[in-house]
Amino acid sequence: MDKDAYHRPVMVREIVALLVRREGLYVDGTLGGGGHSLAILQALRDRSFERGSFLIGIDQDRNAIEEAEKKLAAYRATAKLVRGNFREIASVVNSLRESCRISKPVAGILLDLGVSSFQIDTPERGFSYLRPGPLDMRMAPDGDKRAEDIVNKLDERELAEILFRFGEEQKSRKIAGAICAWRREKGTITDTQDLAAIVRNVVRGKDPQIKSLARVFQALRIAVNDETGALENALREGAGMLAPLGRMAVISYHSIEDRMVKRFFREIAADDWGPKGVALREPLQRANFRVVTGKPLTATKEEIDENSRARSAKLRVIEKK
Repeated sequence: MDKDAYHRPVMVREIVALLVRREGLYVDGTLGGGGHSLAILQALRDRSFERGSFLIGIDQDRNAIEEAEKKLAAYRATAKLVRGNFREIASVVNSLRESCRISKPVAGILLDLGVSSFQIDTPERGFSYLRPGPLDMRMAPDGDKRAEDIVNKLDERELAEILFRFGEEQKSRKIAGAICAWRREKGTITDTQDLAAIVRNVVRGKDPQIKSLARVFQALRIAVNDETGALENALREGAGMLAPLGRMAVISYHSIEDRMVKRFFREIAADDWGPKGVALREPLQRANFRVVTGKPLTATKEEIDENSRARSAKLRVIEKK
């Protein structure tokens, strides 16, 4: 397998430049194929930070762990990979700190959100409307809930709410109605291509169809894996773990994620000026964080030309004071 066949990491140079600045503990909360972790470990070595540093990689997909272990084989002494969900990033890291006797302060945390290239390109995982496969979409293959469960068990109103909330699909009600009509007439929907056909019957025009298909599949994936809930927990726990001058970098791929990250970073980086209408010369409390990236960084044209999936990536970074 080519070194980037599992998942080509996005914005590697930017991540290394903004995150790897000192010795300490680095946490890759979304390990994937290990591309970002490899770049971080290489940068720590090249900058003579390796002796005083350690990396923990977390992923809920056992296939990702297996692939990353191959890629990071040369760094076994300074890295530990573990299966887990980044929603529990604090407990996972603290458990490893204890078992591996890691006392280093947390200098950097990376969250690369969304689904990996390998998961999208594996038909039996059911993430893509382009390939026939079961309506699965579980990032952890042994998870309890599948996309099939949502599509076939929820009523029209509940389906429409998921498609609009997590996909921002303007035709969510019509698509939900078409799904329920299919269920009544033809039975259970179990295949990605059946769901894609339902969406195509509702949305006319090639470009609108493609966009709606992407939004519908995104919405179901987010719902299956509770991605927004996991992100909310990971942001809060991750920020709480950072040592002074430690940084957290988050790469998002759609507006729902990016808004959550932007809002959270702004909240924890804002001074407390008390109730509105009360004039104060000094804030009641200074913020313990500062936003490093005022506007999100995006991939260069050169990177997008080489990797089209980098087109929608947005990188935001925050630092603990």
